[in-house]
Amino acid sequence: MSAKPFSSVWTRERKGAREQGLSRDQIVRAAVELLDAEGLDALSMRKLGARLGAGATSLYWHVANKDELIELVMDEVYATVVLPEGADWRETARVFAYSMRQAVLGHPWSAGLIGVVPALGPNALTASDRLMGAFARAGFEGIDVDYAMTAVVSYTLGGTIPEVAFLSAVEATGQSLAEMQAAVDPIVMKVAADRPNLLERYRSYASENFDPLVARRLAFEFGLTALLEGLGTRLR
Repeated sequence: MSAKPFSSVWTRERKGAREQGLSRDQIVRAAVELLDAEGLDALSMRKLGARLGAGATSLYWHVANKDELIELVMDEVYATVVLPEGADWRETARVFAYSMRQAVLGHPWSAGLIGVVPALGPNALTASDRLMGAFARAGFEGIDVDYAMTAVVSYTLGGTIPEVAFLSAVEATGQSLAEMQAAVDPIVMKVAADRPNLLERYRSYASENFDPLVARRLAFEFGLTALLEGLGTRLR
């Protein structure tokens, strides 16, 4: 079987709006709204057309298929990752990490598409260019620029995507976070009974009125600070 040739919505010339048709921006905004409301499995060209009150012709004027539409909506997510121009590398990396985290948490469906859908849109490329430029200006050289950038991106996504999965799992139970935690805690205490380090920590959570969402936010800050300190040491 022959390999499928690579194609992208960003590699072909953009068409303007038809005289009486929808614009591409309208289509993308409606697709994001549909995804936010119903998730990735709910997205189809037919359903999107119905939401817009438009026929397939209006949609296919701008996107050849669903894959191209997904590329467009992903770049709409990256549009919220706005990095300062010419800022210090630490500030740029921190702004990237928090704005990217917020973008993914705000659009949970995007978590499963990152690294799968080519990030070739203008918003994704602008964010990458500014992050890379900040590291280069700081004095990182050669391949270390790539490594520093990859470290920040990998940490951000590695700390955020599991949180999206956790929140989605909680939502699927139909319970509140407190209700689910109350149901799970006795089970965890039982299975961790012969693992003293784990058991001690779980007991401390109960005594400290532990809030897993707050803990995750604090953990993200802890890890990001440690990462930036490590990169600073590497730079020196």
